[in-house]
This record gives sequence, C-alpha cells and structure tokens, in this order.
Amino acid sequence: MKARFVFPLLVSGLIGLFALNSGADVLDSITFGDAASEAAHKFADARSEKISGGLGESARRLLAPLTENWEGGRMSFTLAVDSVKPNYATIKLWGSDATKDVLILFCEGKQIGYRHLGDIDVLDIGGGNPAFVGRFIYTTTPLPIELTRGKTNLSCEIRSTGPTWGYGTTFAQYQKPMTEPTRGIYKFYSHTDGTFTPPADEKQGVAPQNPPVAKSPGAEVLDQIKKRVNGELDARLNSKSPCSQMQLQLLAKAYDVEWTRAYKNPKAIEQIVKGLDALFAAYRKDPKLAQAEPSTWNPDWFGLGICGQVIALRKAELASQLNEKIEDGRGGKISRRAAYTEMLVACRDWHRKHRRQYTNQTMLNDLNGIYHANRGIAVLTPDQAVPEQEVRRYLYESVALESWRDSDQDGDSPRERNWAVGTNYWQLTAKGLSKELGYVGSYGEVIDLVADIYNATRPAPDQPGDERIKAQLIKVAHARANFRYPSLDADGNRVMRLEQVVGWRDNHFPGYLTYAQRATRDASALQAAAITLDPQLAGCAQQMIADNQFFTSEVEAMEDKAQPLRTTIGRLETPEQYKLIQAQPPQSKRLPMTPGQPDFVFSDEEDGVVAIKNGGEILYVSLYWRARSAVNFLARVHFTTPTMDCIAVVREEAEFERSGEFYTRPDWVNFGFGNGGPKYPVEMRSAHAGEKLPIAKVPEGIRFRPGSENVFAGKADFYTLRYGDYLISMNMSAAKTFELKPPAPLSEARELVSGKTLKLTAPLKVAPRSTVVLYFGK
Repeated sequence: MKARFVFPLLVSGLIGLFALNSGADVLDSITFGDAASEAAHKFADARSEKISGGLGESARRLLAPLTENWEGGRMSFTLAVDSVKPNYATIKLWGSDATKDVLILFCEGKQIGYRHLGDIDVLDIGGGNPAFVGRFIYTTTPLPIELTRGKTNLSCEIRSTGPTWGYGTTFAQYQKPMTEPTRGIYKFYSHTDGTFTPPADEKQGVAPQNPPVAKSPGAEVLDQIKKRVNGELDARLNSKSPCSQMQLQLLAKAYDVEWTRAYKNPKAIEQIVKGLDALFAAYRKDPKLAQAEPSTWNPDWFGLGICGQVIALRKAELASQLNEKIEDGRGGKISRRAAYTEMLVACRDWHRKHRRQYTNQTMLNDLNGIYHANRGIAVLTPDQAVPEQEVRRYLYESVALESWRDSDQDGDSPRERNWAVGTNYWQLTAKGLSKELGYVGSYGEVIDLVADIYNATRPAPDQPGDERIKAQLIKVAHARANFRYPSLDADGNRVMRLEQVVGWRDNHFPGYLTYAQRATRDASALQAAAITLDPQLAGCAQQMIADNQFFTSEVEAMEDKAQPLRTTIGRLETPEQYKLIQAQPPQSKRLPMTPGQPDFVFSDEEDGVVAIKNGGEILYVSLYWRARSAVNFLARVHFTTPTMDCIAVVREEAEFERSGEFYTRPDWVNFGFGNGGPKYPVEMRSAHAGEKLPIAKVPEGIRFRPGSENVFAGKADFYTLRYGDYLISMNMSAAKTFELKPPAPLSEARELVSGKTLKLTAPLKVAPRSTVVLYFGK
C-alpha cells in the first residue's frame, strides 16, 4: 500500500508556501549583547561575555568553565512561536571565527537534536577553522511540533560544551573539556518557513573578488617528505627488533623508490624476512592475528593480509629463502613457504566470511584481508591460492563492477538468501558515489582506496593493472568532483573544500581542503590524476597546484599525529606524482563548482543527494538524510551565496510504500543511533522522545528488525523539497513514475536539469531514477 505523507500541520503543503518565502515569516529574534533586545526576551546568562564582533555587530561568547569541565557557559531567553504551524529556530554566527566548541539548543528544558550524527543536529559543531571568512553563517533546525503546539512563547537556552570524539568508548574519551570561549553568537530567530531569509536591514559581508593565492608553503615540502620517509627507513633498516607488518610494507614499497634509503638495499630484504618470521611465530601463539593484527590501523579489516602484499612485491628477492626451515612454535621446524602460506590462508578465509557492508570498509577488508593475502599465497603455494580471476571478484564487488555478494558462508560459496541488503546490492551508485545510508562526505572519499585496489592488480609495480578498475576509478573521481565548493582559508586565500555538511557520516565544518582528491594518510591529492592521467583529473590537480594548496595539503597530512607510520607510507609516491603532473600539458578542466564554470545540476537518485550551481548560488541537499530506521521527512541543506552561508535541517514531503510498522524515537541526547552513545553524568531529556516515524517496506529476504539500521527502512521512493526559490523532486525508485504538482499560482519556471523553461499548466511526470529542479528566481 502506498502512502503520501505530508507533515500534518502543513495544511497547504510544503510546496504551497512558495510565494511566502521572503523573510517575512520571522516571528521573533533576540540580538545578543543588545541590552534592550535581551531585556525584552527575559535574557539570563551564566559565564558569557559581550563582544563587538563581525561588521561591528554585537554578540556574546559563552566562556569556558573556571575549572576543568566539559560544559561551559549558557544563556537563556524566550522567543515567540506559532501555536499551530511547525516552527524553526535559526542561529547567526560569524564565519571568520574558529572554534572546536559545540553549541546545543534546549527548549522547555529539553534538548533539541542529537550531539553526534543525529538527523536533527546541534546548533554548531566547531571545525577548528574559519568556515565562511568575512560573512555570516545561519544554521536552522526544526522544532518538534508537540513542543510548540498551543504555545505563543518558548523558553530557550543555548549551552556550550567542549569538542567530542566520536570513536571514544568511554565518556572521558568521547567528551573533551571545554578550554576556550565559543565563537560569537549574534542573533537567534524563530520562524515558520524552513528557508531562513535574514531581514533586509541586517548587515551582510561580501565575498572578496579574485581572492589571492597562498604564498607558502612551497616545494620545500617535497624535501620534508623525503627526509621524513628516509628517517623512518633508517630506523627500520637498523632496527634490532623485528619490524611490524606496516613497517614491512614501508620497506617492501620503498625498495622500488630511487630516492629512498631502501632502494635495492639488501638490508631491506633481511628485515622483511626477519619480520615475516616473527609474525609467523606470533601467529602460531595467537592464531587470531590472522583475523585482526594490532599494528594495522583497523586490525580486523587487515589481519595478516599486508604480509601477502609484501611477499608479492618482493617475490624475486625472497625466493631463495622460502624453502629454508624456521621454528614452528611447536618444537619442530617448518619451511618459510609453508609457514607464511598457513597464516595467509587463515587470513584470507576468515576475511571472506567477515566482509563489511559500508563501501570504504569492504574495500579495505577485501583488498587487504582477502586479495593481498591471496596474492602472497599465489607466490608461495599456487595450488592453495584462489585463481586470480576468481579472487578478483571481491575487488570487483567492492568497486561495484559486480553486485556485492556479502560474506561467504563457508569460504567457498556466497550467501544466496537472508542478506542485510539483498542480492542486487551495489557498493557504488550508478553515477559513482559510495552507497550507504545517503551521501557520504569524508568516508565517501574512496578515490585513494580504488586507486590502491587498481595498483594491487598490477602484475608488477611498473606494469598496468586492471583496466576495468581503472575506468571505475575515473568514474568515482568525476562524481566526487561535484562535491568540492569554493572557500577561503584562514588567511583569505582561495581554496576548494569537500562538501561535508550534507554527508550522513560527517560532523566536520568547514570541509577538508580537497580538489581532485583529498590528501589522506594513505595518499597525496595527486594520486588518481597521476595514475590515470585523465584530462579532467589532471586539470583539477593543476588547479590545486595553481592555487598553491597542494603543498598545504601535504603539510596538513603530515601534521596528523594519530597514525604517523601510515602517513609516512602514504608519502612514498608523492614526489614522483608531483613531477608527473607538472610535466603534463595544461588542461582546461576545473572543478565544477569553481567560480566561472558553467551552471549544472548533479543528482544521484540512489544516494538521494543533489548538487546545484546556479549563478552565484551553490546548493547541496541530502533528501535521504540520516534516516537509519524509519522515514523521517527531513532533508539536510547547505546553501551558499556570495553574502551568506545557510545550513539547515528542513521538513520535506515523501512518498513510499509503508510496512505498517513504526519506529519510536528513544529518549537519547547523544548519538542518534545505536544505543544512544556514551551516557552523560547529568540527566538530560530529548525533546524528540516518543515521536513515531513510519517504516518503509523492506524487501523480502532481507534481515531486518524494527528499530535497527537498514538501507531500506528509512528511504522513500519520491521526495519533494521546497527551499527558497528551488523546488526539488527526486524519484529514487527504479520502476515507478511520480507526479510533481507545481505550486499555485506560478505559471512557469526554469527547470535546471534540462535548462528549459517549463509551463506549469499540469503536473510534471518524474521518471524513475530522475530528478526535477524548478527554479522560481530571476
């Protein structure tokens, strides 16, 4: 049974409010630091200070506690609300401020939103860098209808905390102390339209014309890279202790790199043999090392698979020692060939049975735990190796050249029923984005992983790899290019950043410095461009070099202290990649969102995301937004103009086939998923607790329990969102056609996907896996 759900209090429908979007729906606002405005709204505070901030406007900052604590200052006030319509709240912040603190809204004593990856976000998550230099940021959040129904005033409070670390397993690891003031808080508004438009008389900054290019750092960074790599290699070549698995990887790769101390160095091979022997001895003591080896940065995605890569890379140099006997850990002897084979077979077969569902995770598991392990087995004992074309299917599945078959049940045959995602699930969308529960920002940057997968298929480092995987690498990189937006760095220099606001697994703003590819611990930003020499990727890499942001990206990567060895390994190829890109002829291609590039719409109907460049406006929208367990009727918006930046969670319409079951929001205030995350030492209640959300019908044969996370439970077939002058309709279904009813009384609009002006005399047909974007502006 189909059901079209419209948020119940929007009697006229969301899209019917189009003509009212003029900023006139602002019900009330408080100006912080203004005595008259604060008095009119019953303002009170604990640990705040007045400041004269951006453009000379008054504001307040919430201060850190006097003694170490996770919670800082707070301020309370009242705001008028509509007693019938759904209400929104918007906070005004200065884009030049940099902070890592968090701002959270409470209404009537209850928390609005979730602190970590909830579908309703907190007011501000500091990213540590200026996000919108010289201009204001407006962040909008929906208020629960039950909280405002029948009321004309709402008691509000903004609280501050220190930063959080989402991977912390204890409260102390997760919630960090607040040690510095928040950014300036300028105004707070209540309104009834999801599109917030500031009153016309408010001051706004202006984007600088032709922002400058960064003057530093420069090519000296390449010398720093070489010094760092050779310093680590000196330590490994002269180490009396056996090398760890990742240290062996560094030695095996550096053996082919001319400028390194390990280049054709016999000591590198000696250390590799010593390290492999030690790892086998450790494996015999603890066979579970084949499943999860702790020197790697995510042990159960790697096991001992890197040993297989090392053996495959250095097979010629190791050949003479493979039949020599070593201690077997049981009082006897065993050949290295048999010993290494044993631990690699155990690694490969366990990881075949324990694959990961998320795209980046299955890529890592399948490459390291399965494929690299098997490549090593093929060198050592070919009759125990899975034939190359058969084992390559795991790579094909992880990069969506074949449908994903989930984990093997017995190491030989794939599951055929009762999967979590069905028998026709692909790890990438047809357009090249990683596929999870919507668009993925940082974790969706799988370009380096696909590049590593391609490199793994090379018969030798200087020979080409699998051409199908290479083509998929180019496709992924082209799709990701739509999600880089123009920005400024802290010094006002031009830069392109990764769109993370609408990423469902992201909580970082501003986005990371990113052009053709994001520089990571594992690879430079030039990796894919250098591998493929694709004209568009080469052009985007040249754009990064022209903006002098390439060296900055390398400095930032090397400043990451969390996994220094991993970062060092990832720098091995950087100098040669830079030399290769510099030697290429100039390319005209630039990132699509670069100022001066043509307007466009990119839509992905499997991830539910839209990217729009329209004149000076950039609009990113996730229509399928953090709907882990049920349809939530919420979209995430990041809308940028030359004068302001707007971030919002707004209500939308959705059509889907219902299951008849519902999900009830728990009383969680921290994580918006799992068991609610680490518990806070003080009692707090959620304003969203008890809300019932409908669960979409989950296809037959798929494991699902109401309340659990599932890619089908919260995904609608058809979404409609009105935001400002934009009306977006997306058909995510594979076979259904839906109708978009244009808002009265408008008679025509420009359709941005096709570029045509359409007469709106009848409903528009929206075909399967297609998107319509109507623009009503001038």
